[in-house]
Amino acid sequence: MRRPATFDDLQHVPDSMVGQIIDGELLVLPRPDLPHAQTTSNAGADINSRFGRSGPPGGWWILDEPELHLGPHALVPDLAGWKRARLPTIPAEPFLTLVPDWVMEVLSPSTASIDRISKARIYARVGVRWLWFVDPIGRTIEVNRLEGAGWLRVAAFAAGEPVRAEPFDAVEFDTTDWFAEPRRKAEVRASAGECPPTR
Repeated sequence: MRRPATFDDLQHVPDSMVGQIIDGELLVLPRPDLPHAQTTSNAGADINSRFGRSGPPGGWWILDEPELHLGPHALVPDLAGWKRARLPTIPAEPFLTLVPDWVMEVLSPSTASIDRISKARIYARVGVRWLWFVDPIGRTIEVNRLEGAGWLRVAAFAAGEPVRAEPFDAVEFDTTDWFAEPRRKAEVRASAGECPPTR
């Protein structure tokens, strides 16, 4: 019987990979691709510029890929936010044990089921208040609020739509720059090594 993974196991994960412990299993995944990174970076910068300061409508810490130790689990969300009233200063340790108020997971084909099922269940159990799923391929944003023991989807948006969403609904976001431009069919065929059709 395999022993459950521990936080010590994370020390052996190469810097080029992301290590997480979910339900006792160590998951080691490659760093995300560039469209994923673009969405994370631009969304984080946009939200942080409006809310990452003291005073209304701010008062949040918005962190990129923080390592969270939540009970026996070690999770690395793409973005996470804490109200400064709950987290006055950022600790010096390389991880946080305080449950975030908000988490954003940027979906990719290889991790979408982990984000939507395994990690979402843990976030609900520990009391994360809001969970966003952002799909850089489908170019969508899904906003979920914790209700009881589960998630209630309260809003969904497509790229380019004005977004006013919990918990950052004090302002409206233009999310166009959160997403890479959609690829044309010919570009997709070329990247797959297919020749474009001749006339």
